[in-house]
Amino acid sequence: MKKYSHIVSNNPSQPAAKAMLHAIGLSEKELNQPFIGIGSTGYEGNPCNMHLNDLSLHIKQSINKNQLTGLIFNTIGVSDGISMGTDGMRYSLPSREVIADSMETVVGGMSYDGLVTVVGCDKNMPGALMAMLRLNRPSLLSYGGTINSGKHNNKKLDIVSAFEAWGEKVSGKINEKEFQCIIKKACPGAGACGGMYTANTMACAIEVMGFSLPNNSSTPAVSNEKINDVKRIGKAIKNLIKLDLKPMDIISKKSFENAMVLITALGGSTNAVLHLLAIAHTAKIDFSLDDFQRISDNTPYLADLKPSGKYLMEDLHKIGGTSSVIKYLIEKELIDGDCITITGKTLNENLVNTSLLNTNQNLIRHISNPIKRTGHIRILRGNLAIEGAVAKITGKEGLTFRGEAKVFNSENDANNGIKNGLVTKGNVIVIRYVGPKGGPGMPEMLKPTAAIVGLGLGKDVALITDGRFSGGTHGFVVGHISPEAQIGGLIALVEDGDFISIDADKNTISLEVDTQILESRKLNWKQPELKVQKGILYKYSKSVTSASLGCITDL
Repeated sequence: MKKYSHIVSNNPSQPAAKAMLHAIGLSEKELNQPFIGIGSTGYEGNPCNMHLNDLSLHIKQSINKNQLTGLIFNTIGVSDGISMGTDGMRYSLPSREVIADSMETVVGGMSYDGLVTVVGCDKNMPGALMAMLRLNRPSLLSYGGTINSGKHNNKKLDIVSAFEAWGEKVSGKINEKEFQCIIKKACPGAGACGGMYTANTMACAIEVMGFSLPNNSSTPAVSNEKINDVKRIGKAIKNLIKLDLKPMDIISKKSFENAMVLITALGGSTNAVLHLLAIAHTAKIDFSLDDFQRISDNTPYLADLKPSGKYLMEDLHKIGGTSSVIKYLIEKELIDGDCITITGKTLNENLVNTSLLNTNQNLIRHISNPIKRTGHIRILRGNLAIEGAVAKITGKEGLTFRGEAKVFNSENDANNGIKNGLVTKGNVIVIRYVGPKGGPGMPEMLKPTAAIVGLGLGKDVALITDGRFSGGTHGFVVGHISPEAQIGGLIALVEDGDFISIDADKNTISLEVDTQILESRKLNWKQPELKVQKGILYKYSKSVTSASLGCITDL
């Protein structure tokens, strides 16, 4: 059971290693037990992560009670909600790679036999799972859970409420006092952003892929249930060590298909496309943009969850949680219940005692009465996105849009333009040079989309970008346009007044400009210098691939 750690704890030729392990307080008994790394993304600066170090202590106790030796270490995080709309957001997507690299480094360098990752914010989950797959040692992921809702004037609030309130203030719908009340009440404590945003989306996806314990993804952060949730981990990781069941034994193409079905049914974030592509690359499994579209075409959108719906993750937990939804989708033959999981059992076996979804609820629609008969995530192609683009179309915005381009070369310019009335009904807002290389870091565009909704233009304008969107975004939006502007993708040649058409039925996105005119514009286009010339963002921009491949950096 000490497949890796024996080299440092039981090897007579490594006396210094054993001496240092004694120095950290390990007894002979603890030295002879398997070493389990507990990789926490906990830090004080973000509500999604602020409680994770405390959860890690509970996890360590659970591990130690099961005759294993738990050793906590930490890695970094970037708060998407705090950095959103600032230059700091450029560091968010690259943090996924830093998390994966650092977890791999500690566990590989310290010869740990297994790994428990303790995660909270958007890039934590995919980064941790990528590390687990690279290391391929018995591992599981534990999600810190969703935040409780805020409340103002008997209306539930979450992080997106704060962004949309800014748009309402700018438009004069609310005054400064009301604006400040919403901000103060939106996020009442620890936990990840409350709707079906990226953190909750990826937590649900990873649960159905088999890498976290049942209902781990929907159990709220601030609850006795979450403490009980993590107390299960010691027994689970010991079983994994005994079975020598590793991440690469669990993952399969079917795992990805199950994840995408659940994401589609729940109305999850477009960021899941980037992350699942990156995870598939790490696992060496062929899963492409075409697979996303295939599954979206055959999966109904069922959940009335924010950002486009009414309910929050805490509400899903009250009606049975993620596991009940998975069980329902297995019964409807949309999810394959025979896939193996970290329990050593299949999804079906894990859910034998799980309650069926409560029929007296309005959150999850019956499959015969969906919100939309096909998925909300659409993979668009056309002259504007020959490698592909990702749209989030729930159907509430309509399925087609044609309008005149209003072009901005940065998010800041777009925010100012929206604020100053430069965007009007019928426009297609174009935000470019914010892709993986051009951003650099492919920042999220929640601030402009939330401002549009706050101004009351959510159904009257579209927004396209070579950047990406927060899981909190809704409206007629298209991101991940590839190739990006920085490397000369067609989005770089769009001019104010050009007509752009988007069709979520035909899955097309087109710039309606004559080919000869575009060729002339291309001759006059000059590639701009990278915005950053040193440090991590420079390294990232030089190594990162297209969004159509998942923004990976290890090709």
